[in-house]
Amino acid sequence: MKRNFAHCFHSIRSISVTEEAENNTDALIELTADIVSAYVSKNPVPLGELPALIGQVHAALKDTVGGSPEKPEALKPAVPIKKSVTPDYIISLEDGKKFKSLKRHLSTHYDLTPDEYRAKWGLPADYPMVAPNYAAARSALAKTIGLGRKPNEPEQPAPAKKTRKKAVA
Repeated sequence: MKRNFAHCFHSIRSISVTEEAENNTDALIELTADIVSAYVSKNPVPLGELPALIGQVHAALKDTVGGSPEKPEALKPAVPIKKSVTPDYIISLEDGKKFKSLKRHLSTHYDLTPDEYRAKWGLPADYPMVAPNYAAARSALAKTIGLGRKPNEPEQPAPAKKTRKKAVA
């Protein structure tokens, strides 16, 4: 009766693989023994399957510790980066959709901040998150309603003119 013991590794969170275990076979054997004994204490395992269980646990630990590092998958944008910024919209490199403002789409659909998005795709820090024409229109609107200016100080009443007193005759 074969079992998949991968679920056992996720449930044992108190055991951590340290750097010492990377270079030390004895430490791997000790971790294997700890995991197998914890598993066997809570689950019935036939005596004939015990060597296979030990081998599976040891192989899994060895792969975890000394396995070849996974190469990150090369990112391929939905559109070429140079074509992602147009005057009227920004095209998301994640899914190829057009937006006037990309920030909300990134946070709701991909849980990315603009800085994380730029880092993920290797974009410069000044890469826009808002379409240029949209930004210009919003800027013009803000200027027409007076945003960005200091409020006008109330005018102080002009000092009264000094006039000559009329002579009483």
